[in-house]
Formats: sequence, structure tokens, C-alpha cells
Amino acid sequence: MYSNFLKMIEKKHKRLELLDLPAEYSNLDQTLNSAFKILEDASKNRRSLFHTPTLSTFDGNRVSIRTMVLREFDPDKRLIRFHTDYRSIKIQQLKKDSHGAVHGYDPSLKIQIRLDGKINLHHKDEITKGSWELSKDMSKECYFVGGPPGSKIDDPTEYEPSTFNLKTFNGFDNFCVIVFEIESMEFLYLKKSGHRRAIHNWSTGEHQASWLIP
Repeated sequence: MYSNFLKMIEKKHKRLELLDLPAEYSNLDQTLNSAFKILEDASKNRRSLFHTPTLSTFDGNRVSIRTMVLREFDPDKRLIRFHTDYRSIKIQQLKKDSHGAVHGYDPSLKIQIRLDGKINLHHKDEITKGSWELSKDMSKECYFVGGPPGSKIDDPTEYEPSTFNLKTFNGFDNFCVIVFEIESMEFLYLKKSGHRRAIHNWSTGEHQASWLIP
């Protein structure tokens, strides 16, 4: 048990070193820089727990939440790119309300990031075309399914990749890019000697930041 604890501490220190994150947070710029480093790493590193954050949407009646793959992060424009099926329920929700929230947590780093922002949908345009061309064939396969995700079926084997007729369906027609623009971000760092929680907000057009009670 003690050896497992030591391994956990060692893993945390390695992650902090790899990302060049501070062990202490004494100013707000550190929280912003660390959050952006984590998100940039998550877009390229499959092993990062922030590579698969949760995205929440609201249709006016209820909240829906799902795990998404973080495909790209632009720190200068504060944009996150996700991919999804244009026929999915989340698209209908986002057409009703374009606001969303993203959440991620890594226990090895003891860091939680919460994002609020606006979502823009891209379908059959230059952005989707570019993203589609960069996607691996394996990632494209799910968009060739002949029905909307979440539809009830009798036989799950009929929807395995080996059964897809790529000539019958055009996967690109079902491909959609979700671009999430960060309007506010909460950063939480857990530490026995004292937690640190901060908020960064850009909703007024200018960057505003403040410490929060953890």
C-alpha cells in the first residue's frame, strides 16, 4: 500500500515536470498558463486525462453530458475543437442553445478545469473539410453508419465497422465540427497545504481574473 502511494507521488511529479507546471500557485498568471499548457498537451497526448473531457449542453428542458475527444486547442483564440455526428441529439440541442460547458480533472495533477462558452457548429464547410482530411480512416468509420447515433436497433452486429458499405453512405455528410469558444475558465489545484482556485473571464471582451474560495 505504501509503495503504491510512493508511485502515485512519483507519477504526479513526473507529470508536473513534463508539462512544466509549478508545484505552488502564487499568482493568477500561473493558473492561466498551466490550464492552457494542459489543454494544449491534451490535444496531442492520448494519455492525458484532459484528452477526453466532458461536454455539457442544454436544450431548454434538461442538461445532457457526454465524453468528447479534444482534437485541437488554440490558446490565442481560446478555441477548442471537437468532432461529432451531425445527426446526433447534441446537434439538435446546440441549435436551440449554443452555450456549453466543458469539464476535466486529472487526479495525478490534482487539477480541475471548468470551462463555459459558446459553441459554433460547422457542417459541410471548409473547416469540416480540413478536419475530415486530417482525420484517420479509423476515426472516419463511425460516420458511415446508416442511422443517427442513439437510434434503437435489434442487432448490434449489423453496425460493426466491418459491415459498413462505404459506397452506400458518404461519411463526410454526417461529419460535424464543434468549435467551443472559452468565455470563462475556473482552475482548481488541490494541495494539502492549501488549495488554489481561480477564475478567468473574457465575456466582456477583456481578460479579467480573480482568486476564489476553494
